[in-house]
Amino acid sequence: MTQTAEPEVVSSPNGQQPQSQLSLGTAAARNLATTTKTPPQMQGITSRWLLRILPWIQVDGGVYRVNRRLSHEIGDGRVSFSNIGDQVQIVAPTLAELPALRALADNPTLLETLATHFTQHTFQPGDIIAERGAAANQLILVAHGKINTISPGKYGTDTTTATLADGDYCGEDALTAPDTTWPHTIKALTPTTTLHLTRDALTQLTGQHPELADALTQHANRDTRHTNKHGEASIHLSSGHTGEPLITGTFVDYELAPREYELSLAQTILRIHTRVADLYNKPHNQTEQQLKLTIHALRERQEHELVNNTNFGLLHNADLKQRIPTRSGPPTPDDLDELLALVWKEPSYLLAHPKTIAAFGRECTKRGIYPQSVDMGGNKIPAWRGIPLLPCSKIPVTDGHTSSILCMRVGEETRGVIGLQHTGLPDEYEPGLSVRFMNINEQAVISYLVSTYYSAAILVPDALGILEQVELGRGDD
Repeated sequence: MTQTAEPEVVSSPNGQQPQSQLSLGTAAARNLATTTKTPPQMQGITSRWLLRILPWIQVDGGVYRVNRRLSHEIGDGRVSFSNIGDQVQIVAPTLAELPALRALADNPTLLETLATHFTQHTFQPGDIIAERGAAANQLILVAHGKINTISPGKYGTDTTTATLADGDYCGEDALTAPDTTWPHTIKALTPTTTLHLTRDALTQLTGQHPELADALTQHANRDTRHTNKHGEASIHLSSGHTGEPLITGTFVDYELAPREYELSLAQTILRIHTRVADLYNKPHNQTEQQLKLTIHALRERQEHELVNNTNFGLLHNADLKQRIPTRSGPPTPDDLDELLALVWKEPSYLLAHPKTIAAFGRECTKRGIYPQSVDMGGNKIPAWRGIPLLPCSKIPVTDGHTSSILCMRVGEETRGVIGLQHTGLPDEYEPGLSVRFMNINEQAVISYLVSTYYSAAILVPDALGILEQVELGRGDD
């Protein structure tokens, strides 16, 4: 005898008499239905704007050489420091970054001796470190903190001419010109630690070390006619002359050892069991989905390396003269204007961490400024002075509260920042990325080698500028 299922009794939600179910329930119906499934999702995928905006140059031999005009080292980098507790010490070899001491780069013993004659000073916000018009009788190194140099403006108001931070210095003329005065007032903007070398201490050292005296004399008497303001060998020209004077002859000199960029790589081995690859491919192909997510991860790593790699990453390879600190901490419109002034020759893009962009938006709102947006491929992107401000999560946030903003000019024709790649690889899956079958092992696991080759090059130093020490705190409203 055939048995039939008894009708299901369903309780009424209001506690009344239970009712029998009159139709098939959804739980049972799902056994006959087809489930609509999405491809596998990945939270780590970002917009990767840096990879999209860089012009990618084909590098056939795996090496890209950047030829430049011959430059003479002028040594105006930054001095480094170490500390034990609150006692700060100079990393002596970095004193050779001062132009007047460049000739002592091969004399570490003398630089060590010179470093011991600096004295440490501490200033609070608002303290005057040096007064305009007073005798400039000391060299000042900024070990930690931030200072402003202030000069009287044309219309009777004070003007901040520069903001100096860790590793910067002022008063270098005290090393070679004993009778100079401070052209501006130096004021501490934050709690600041400085190291000072007085003129008296320097005079004592030059009497004991003739090589130091020779280096300072050589720097004071240097001939600057053979270099331009960028330190490049001059090209001598004549103009505005009349009659038949002798016309200047010249030639363009090149660097003898130009920098070469070797392509870096990111690789991984993707493994898929043959049973999975054969059977579980509807509606989504397992091999394709595994490969898609792997490529996304490789591209994310590629962008991270383009920003942070110590050999070719943009943060580490920007010229020291192309780095400026913020004036007050948060990223203000004035700070971005100063950054654009560093890359004033056809600036293309600004890049910042999303939190930095939010901090800049808050500063604009405080001032009643509402920057316009620009359209990039259908996306509304915030902009400053018409330059797109693109998000890049690969720019680090140091200690959770400071970051950097990059401004760059891109393109090989404009002497900007470019990406380097090699296309035409064996088993190429995407431009510059190959997926190569390796083997099937004894456990029936298929292995694919996924590789991408890349690098970045800054063709001339002023193609990239960085606004450093950008504070992300909300601050006072």
